[in-house]
Amino acid sequence: MRRYFNPSKVALNLSVFLLALFILGPILWLGVHAFVTDWKYPHLYPSGLTLNWWSKVFLDSALKTAIRNSLIISPIVVVLSMVICLPAAYAAGRMNYWGRKTFMITLFSANSFPKIGLFAAIATLYYTLNLMGTFLGVVIIQLLGTIIYMTWIPAAAFASVPRYLEEAARDAGASKFTVFRTITLRMAMPGILVAIVMSFLASFDEAQGSYLVGAPTIYTMPTEMYSLVQNYPIQVAAVFSILLAIPSVLLLGLARKHIMGGQLAEGFQIK
Repeated sequence: MRRYFNPSKVALNLSVFLLALFILGPILWLGVHAFVTDWKYPHLYPSGLTLNWWSKVFLDSALKTAIRNSLIISPIVVVLSMVICLPAAYAAGRMNYWGRKTFMITLFSANSFPKIGLFAAIATLYYTLNLMGTFLGVVIIQLLGTIIYMTWIPAAAFASVPRYLEEAARDAGASKFTVFRTITLRMAMPGILVAIVMSFLASFDEAQGSYLVGAPTIYTMPTEMYSLVQNYPIQVAAVFSILLAIPSVLLLGLARKHIMGGQLAEGFQIK
């Protein structure tokens, strides 16, 4: 059977290859440089392999402190975001009060502007409240970036729970708390889990605001990258970048089923 040249198929395959190279190329570059002693142009092969760069990262006090700060601050931010935002998300998803859509649109539009201007304005307030360079100041600045995820996505999850199921449980004699715990919360949990993952990643990867209000006292892993690029060998930066990416990869992998299932997309729809 004679095969015909298909330009569209070739173009599609080429586009897929270039996209994969664009996405995986930097990851492969980091993975290689995290284990080589030295590898620079015009040499085709690295001069050797070593694990010394990994030990250097874990033995460096500044880098260890940045890792510890990120692993402490981000969970705190997520918990505070849940406490503050989930009640608002429930109200937005289950109650049809006046100004509900305006509130949600305003909340979303507040994230459409360049954040550096907002952070500069907040820094002025921080100086007045003596929050510059404090642990609490970094927590608050990172908390601002999680509000949209922890409000919009759970609100859509709560709104998608069929009301007739709640009414049937109430008719059967279940209390309001039992109905909320066994039906509403359970059915909305996939959306809440996606919001938790996205909020954690937003907090863990936040750099501009954390650097502006935290330096030179409080450094997290993203803000420490500024110093790494300038003051450390490129291999140390590669190792630190891999460590910074690990939580994102793990959490997105765990939440992949719900994200691919449409929970994330549904979270940004107003009904």
